[in-house]
Amino acid sequence: MHDPATQWKRDNASSLKELLGKWLIIIYAIIYGGFILVNIVSPSFMGIDVGSLNVAIVYGIGLIISAIILAFVYNSISTHAEELFEENSKNENGESK
Repeated sequence: MHDPATQWKRDNASSLKELLGKWLIIIYAIIYGGFILVNIVSPSFMGIDVGSLNVAIVYGIGLIISAIILAFVYNSISTHAEELFEENSKNENGESK
């Protein structure tokens, strides 16, 4: 029999992380919606050259990079929130660091 690799405890920051995740999804959906809107309204605009690439390629790469940046933002804020909530929980229980 194998025991769990880690001990799971209550995540006091889960509601904050859920709200943050929803907002970041909305932000990304707006950015992606802009991509779709430009393709619908003015597909020829996507063919304009930007250096050796066209707007469609640059915007697509921008979508990927923005998703990665939003993931790092989510991870950073979530980690910080978990640490704060855990610290507050320890202080309320009378435990010392």
